[in-house]
Amino acid sequence: MIISIASQKGGTGKTSTTISLAAGLARKGKRVLLVDMDSQANSSKVLLHNYSAIPKERTAYATILERQPLPLHPTSTPNLEIAPAHIFLSNTDVELTTALDHREERLKRELDKVSGDYDFVFIDCPPALGWLTINAFTASDRVLVVVAPGYFELDSVKQISKSIQQVRETFNPDLELAGYLFTMSDATINTRTSLQVLRQTYTDAVLKTIIPRNTDLRDAHFQKADIFAYNPDANAAHAYSRLIAELFDL
Repeated sequence: MIISIASQKGGTGKTSTTISLAAGLARKGKRVLLVDMDSQANSSKVLLHNYSAIPKERTAYATILERQPLPLHPTSTPNLEIAPAHIFLSNTDVELTTALDHREERLKRELDKVSGDYDFVFIDCPPALGWLTINAFTASDRVLVVVAPGYFELDSVKQISKSIQQVRETFNPDLELAGYLFTMSDATINTRTSLQVLRQTYTDAVLKTIIPRNTDLRDAHFQKADIFAYNPDANAAHAYSRLIAELFDL
């Protein structure tokens, strides 16, 4: 199963969700690959302690912009590998705008060659709806949309939902919505109102699991660790375990 983790807006917990799902499933004995398509490379920086020494030719940059095989790196978590991102992926929209050779399939073509070696593949999408996200959606079976509290965050859901539909109509008719995941929840009016609006608008598509705002997540990433390695008793760790159970019956 190949799943894109997406959000039109940054700062929603998208990367934390990608890392947590990948690491959580790997710790359950599943073979997992994380593909980092976000030029900020935050997933890569957390999971690869030697990230700064990795040349761009050993990152997803080579796959998207040079049409090379997907570079796979082991992580310190057993069963979890990563294809890291590079800051030069930020040039993708400029370079692919004039490309003529199936520019939406560059990731899919290489991912198809290796995806059979894994039980799950997670793609950390950039917080923008350009060619990197289109490549991710084209390669995926499902999209999990991450939504944080706030007016602008809720407004962005309309845009990304429209993009999913456009990719389904144009490039990947089998693409499905895994659901809308509400993150960064706390005991504020903003959270209560945002969750109410989300559930009223998207009803059954909103997942039951809610991810709390938790400083342990930020601290874990600062220590270059996933939440399960850093503090398996953290509220966020328990929440992501519930999410894994809800999404995958595990």
